[in-house]
Amino acid sequence: PFFVNRGGLPVDEPTWERMWRHVGRIHPEGEMVAQRIRGAADLPKIPIPSVPVFQPSTPIPERLEAVQRYIRELQYNHTGTQFFEIKKSRPLTGLMDLAKEMTKEALPIKCLEAVILGIYLTNNMTTLDRFPISFKTHFSGNYFRHIVLGVNFGGRYGALGISRREELMYKAPVFRTLSELIFDFEEAYRRCWHTLKKVKLGHCVSHDPHSVEQIEWKHSILDLDKLTREDFRKELERHARDMRLKIGKGTGPPSPTKDRKKDVSSPQRGQASPHRRNSRGDRRPSGEKKPADSKAMPDLNGYQIRV
Repeated sequence: PFFVNRGGLPVDEPTWERMWRHVGRIHPEGEMVAQRIRGAADLPKIPIPSVPVFQPSTPIPERLEAVQRYIRELQYNHTGTQFFEIKKSRPLTGLMDLAKEMTKEALPIKCLEAVILGIYLTNNMTTLDRFPISFKTHFSGNYFRHIVLGVNFGGRYGALGISRREELMYKAPVFRTLSELIFDFEEAYRRCWHTLKKVKLGHCVSHDPHSVEQIEWKHSILDLDKLTREDFRKELERHARDMRLKIGKGTGPPSPTKDRKKDVSSPQRGQASPHRRNSRGDRRPSGEKKPADSKAMPDLNGYQIRV
């Protein structure tokens, strides 16, 4: 037995069971109501968003706008139940399989799912650099977390993502520096009465959908309570330089699959800059860096390596 989503495609039963349990807690007869709705034959058919397809001549900025429209059409998930389980420690190939599943099921998503989907839909844009940006904010005694996919094309920065707030997701690639992009997000948070506390920046993600590399989510962790405004800007630009040096003169981050015979772990992690290899006590007080572990093995559970 299986359930179907709004497009009539099969969905794993455990996902819907979790949703029914959540509905049952809020509405005692929620499952019965849902079954009546699903069994109704006179309901209008809900259109499924179409995955964007591009011509080779389509400019990158137009492609990014189309990807963002598709993410927006999936809509934000307000149900309180996460439809897709995302483990950040999974290799890129496993996350790309999950992104493909998202496009088939066409269910509402949240910010982390939008980042994975954004990586999947921009994999063929090899001149585009992608990296995760995480935010931690404070409002009314509570802390909130959000994540978007930072992009860099032609030296201009932008972002893809989804949020309850329009100003906290898509940013066209028009910002001259990474600090300008982050400051724009900070101002958007300020308009929502949120105070930005931390920013976590990852490194560029490989364009190889079959890569066994793990996404580096937290290469730089910047605590705004410990940084002056100028130090914050300098650390952001330092991270931007780190990404440029890591990529070099190529059109995109190198794929670890080329060196898989030499080392199963990511070759990029083994080439960390000297200041990243320092112990925690030796790091710069102005910004926190995530230590590299060249011997860490990727999480290979639940998928098979493609050959």
